Amino acid sequence: MSILEQIYAKAKSNPQRVAFPEAENEKMMQAAYETGKEGLVIPILVGDGTEIKALCRERGYEEEVFDIIDMKEESYRAELIAAYVSLPGTLLKERAVGRRMESPLYYAMVMQAVGAVDVTFAGIDNTTGDVLIAGQTIIGLKPGISTISSIGLCDIPGFEGSEGSLLAVGDSAVCTNPTAEQLADIAVSACETVKSLLDWEPRCAMISYSTLGSGQGELIDKVVEALHIAKEKRPDLKIDGEFQLDAAIKPEVAAKKVLRESDVAGKANILIWPDLNVGNTSVKLIQTFGHANAYGPMLQGFNKVVCDCSRGAPVSEIKGNIVISAVRAAGSK
Repeated sequence: MSILEQIYAKAKSNPQRVAFPEAENEKMMQAAYETGKEGLVIPILVGDGTEIKALCRERGYEEEVFDIIDMKEESYRAELIAAYVSLPGTLLKERAVGRRMESPLYYAMVMQAVGAVDVTFAGIDNTTGDVLIAGQTIIGLKPGISTISSIGLCDIPGFEGSEGSLLAVGDSAVCTNPTAEQLADIAVSACETVKSLLDWEPRCAMISYSTLGSGQGELIDKVVEALHIAKEKRPDLKIDGEFQLDAAIKPEVAAKKVLRESDVAGKANILIWPDLNVGNTSVKLIQTFGHANAYGPMLQGFNKVVCDCSRGAPVSEIKGNIVISAVRAAGSK
């Protein structure tokens, strides 16, 4: 059974409520319909109820597969606003929340914040920036985390690592040149994401061009500082470094280069890149020359699961990311 098949099986055993604020988009509606029809999620379409129902009929979808939330329904809107402003730590007042809820994206996230849905899934009609700002405003960040980042999951044919052919990598999509503090946040968030999605024991390696002081320079210093911060924040997590890539994932190389005890060296299942130049290039190398399937990017750092998919993604990829997001939400409860 492939990793995606395992994730699909998890989703089917515990379907989560996924809000689609881009409900009228043809690809998004098709992906929502197929995941709902297959029993993988409970799809909740947010927008103009009349228009959504008309599009369902026009496109040949069974309306009963969806829960349709009509944003014009005043009593439910008022109920959501009241529930949101009563949440502890909420800074927005009723009028400010109401203004933002004119947007389906913000409406869906308010539903998520109050527990009416488990995931908000967007990204075709909204930019990544739109999704990030809405998530930070309405959902907020996890305690102790101040950085939104991403993680991907690579299934690499021929790779024999500590989790078989699978390797989690981040950040390859969001943080361009993270500070040491941001890099530490990325590592901590990655451990939490992997734990909720895959039930792995996270073993997280901070990647550099140096292994334990074999090189010198400010690029290495940043990674070393990030490691210290991450360990101070979460001493319970197995995060180690700085390691070169081979020392992180190959036991025979770690035996030669890492001459101290390490729970991570040679058996890392998560790699944290030092910046986006390394991350983006590495993922493309893995895909191009390693013929890997790469799933994601999965946003992380929010209080709840928010997903931003690629605008050019085909329906099959959108479905995979919907299911991954749902399993993460179930695992984080």
